[in-house]
Amino acid sequence: METEPCCEEQRDCVSDPTEPQIADGISELTESNSLTKLPCGPAEEGEELGKKEPSETESHAVESKSTEIKGSANCEQEREKAECKIEKKLRKTNSWKMVRFQDPSTEEDVVERDSSAEILFPEYAVEEWTSTPFEDLFMAEDWENITEDGMLRKKVLEPGDIQVPHSTWGQEVTVKMQGVLEDRTVVEKDCKLVFVIGEGDVIQALEECVMSMQKGEITLLLADSQYAYGLLGREPEIPAWAPLLYQLQLLDIRDKPDPLTLPITDRIRIGNQKRERGNFHFQREEFSLAARAYCVALDVLTTRTKDGDDVGMKEEEEEVREYRIKCLNNLAAAQLKLEQFSEALHTSRDVLTLQPNNVKALFRTGKLLSDKGEYKEAMEVLKQALKLEPTTKAIHAELSKLVKRQSGGQDTQQWRVKPAKGISWKFILGALVVALGSLVTSMILTARN
Repeated sequence: METEPCCEEQRDCVSDPTEPQIADGISELTESNSLTKLPCGPAEEGEELGKKEPSETESHAVESKSTEIKGSANCEQEREKAECKIEKKLRKTNSWKMVRFQDPSTEEDVVERDSSAEILFPEYAVEEWTSTPFEDLFMAEDWENITEDGMLRKKVLEPGDIQVPHSTWGQEVTVKMQGVLEDRTVVEKDCKLVFVIGEGDVIQALEECVMSMQKGEITLLLADSQYAYGLLGREPEIPAWAPLLYQLQLLDIRDKPDPLTLPITDRIRIGNQKRERGNFHFQREEFSLAARAYCVALDVLTTRTKDGDDVGMKEEEEEVREYRIKCLNNLAAAQLKLEQFSEALHTSRDVLTLQPNNVKALFRTGKLLSDKGEYKEAMEVLKQALKLEPTTKAIHAELSKLVKRQSGGQDTQQWRVKPAKGISWKFILGALVVALGSLVTSMILTARN
C-alpha cells in the first residue's frame, strides 16, 4: 500500500453506545471512498483522479456559449447533440473519477477524451469486458472456477511466467487492476496496487485470484458480491449485492518486508494505512477484520530494531507513539464490540502505559473494572477521567452506576442479615421451651426418687 494516509475525524459514525458522550469508537476515521484499500501511489496521483481536465472544462463552456446564441430551431438540436456527446463521455462521481467505457465504434464521435480516465488495458477491450452480461459469464464454459462454489471465476487473457512460483499467503504482491459494475461503470482503478495476501488490505476476490495467477499474467476476474462488498456495498459507487468484473495483471511477487528493517518513515506510512483499513472495516461493523488490521498496524508501528534497540529521531518516536495510541484505542473499541472484555481491558491499560491521562482509555478501563467487580480500582480510574473531563456525561453516568453497584452490594448483605435476626428469636424461644421441659422432667424424676 503505497500512499500517504488521509485522515478525517468521523467519530459520530461509530459511537460506542456504552460511552455516548466521549469521543470514542475509532480515532480519526477516514472517508472510505477509495479503492479496495486506500489508494496506492503518491497522494498527488490519487488527487489527480478527481480533477477535471482543463480542456474538458473549456469545451463545455464553449458548447454552452454557442448553444445560447443559436436560434430556437438550432438550440434544441445542439442541446441534444451535446447531451449525446456527454453521455458518451466518461462519467464521474464525487469520490474520484468514475468512468464508463466507450464503445469503440462511437469513439470518433467524442471530441474530447479525459486522459485520467483511460482504461488500463486498452488492447484487451474484449467482449466479455465491455458488454457481456455477468449472468452469461458465470455460466461460460471457457472460464475457470477459482472457488468450488462457482462464484469466483477467471479467464486468462495473457499467460504469465510459468517459471515463477505462485504467490502464497503472507506474501506481498503488486497488481494493475480496474473493476467495473455490470453496466461497465468503473468503480476501482489502480495501476500499482500493493497489498499483502491475507491481511485484509483488499477484498477477498483479489486475494484469492492473485494466488491463482502467474507473474505477468493478465486475466479477467468475475466476483460475486460475497467475495466483494456484499450486503453493504461501498457507497456511493458500489451498491449492495453488486458483482464486480476486474481486469488484473500480476506485476510482482515478493516476501513481505520485515517491519523492523524498514525506515521509521515507512513504518509510519504502512502502519497508518493498516489502521485506516481497520477503520474501514469498523465502519462496516466487520469488527474481527478491524481488530486484525489494528494488530498488524501495531506490529509495524514500532521504533525497535531486531537487536532490541530504538532507532529514529525524537520527533519520529513521538509520532510512532501517537499512532500506537490511536491503534490501541481503536483495537479496544473493536474488542468491546466482539465482547472480548479481558482483551479490551488489557489493551486499554496498554494505552495508559503510553499516555496515563488518555480519557478514552481511562473510561474504558474504569467501566471494564466496574463490570468485573473491582469497584475500588474502577472508582479511582473513573475519578481520574472525570477530573480530566468534568463535563463528560458518560463518565458521570458510569460513576453513578458504580456507586449503585457498591451500595447494592451492601444492601444485599444487610438484606441477608435481616432474616437471620427474624429467625434468632424463634431459636431462642425454642431453646427456652426445651430448657423448661428438661427442668420439669428433672424435677419430676427427683420427686419420685
